[in-house]
Amino acid sequence: MNSPTAILIFANSSQDVRKFNSLAHSNKLIEQLNASTLKTVKKTKLPYFLITEKEQCGLTFGERFENAIKMVFNKGYENVITIGNDTPQLKPQHILDAKSHLDKNNFIIGPSLDGGFYLMGIARGHFDKISFLELPWQTSYLQKSISLQITALGVEVLKLVRLQDIDCLFDLKKIYTWAYRVCIKLVAIISTLLQISVSFSFISKFLIVKRERKRYFNKGSPIFLSI
Repeated sequence: MNSPTAILIFANSSQDVRKFNSLAHSNKLIEQLNASTLKTVKKTKLPYFLITEKEQCGLTFGERFENAIKMVFNKGYENVITIGNDTPQLKPQHILDAKSHLDKNNFIIGPSLDGGFYLMGIARGHFDKISFLELPWQTSYLQKSISLQITALGVEVLKLVRLQDIDCLFDLKKIYTWAYRVCIKLVAIISTLLQISVSFSFISKFLIVKRERKRYFNKGSPIFLSI
């Protein structure tokens, strides 16, 4: 084992219709999100485990999430970085910065705009002391609740920048307005779901804006905030 840290991708599968059951082509969206997430993870060179709904065990979301993390720890890893497949703005550097702070025995949270989180970095010793099943999963109180549990242990909680995850149609619309931050294939699928026509001029503008932002507005590593 070359790295004490592994990535857990706790993913929705293309059969998941909970979020997009009223939208045509939703399977393509999930498949593209999976592909984009895997591409991001592989760039970090860290070991990773993809756990789809087929491999998840438990009656509730909290049970399934806890069991997936246990599975990674049981393989001998000391730290786990958990992510979903619903945050197209996630970059390799977010994950690598989380790893560097995990090495210092900190707890890392990547807060999403809805009060949850898109990334969690946790050490084995901290995981054993958290009451995962008591957390308000899939609510706007999740991020605050887990942070309070961690700080009560005397552990420093570091926050990554906030990102938008995808839980509903409204989230898709917000992601679409930030098209320069996500891959062009995903933009095309979202436009189909939202029944928006993507013209050639838009695609050209998208590529130009993305290239110019990368050249002149490189913001570097995410900012961590201690809470």
